[in-house]
Amino acid sequence: MTDRDYLWCALNLALDQEEELARLCPECRQRAQEEPCPVCGAPREGWSVNREFDWARYEQLKGGGGRD
Repeated sequence: MTDRDYLWCALNLALDQEEELARLCPECRQRAQEEPCPVCGAPREGWSVNREFDWARYEQLKGGGGRD
């Protein structure tokens, strides 16, 4: 496939998704557009945060001065 073919396929997939969303009521459309966890299906807002993450070490390794 050429780059043009890939672009055509991607565009048509996006248009198909838009058409499917247009058939839903506003509440269902919003739920369909939320990004759920791929494993358990929990909404993105419910995802936990890694509280053990060391921001100071991260900034040091990436070359920053440290976290504010």
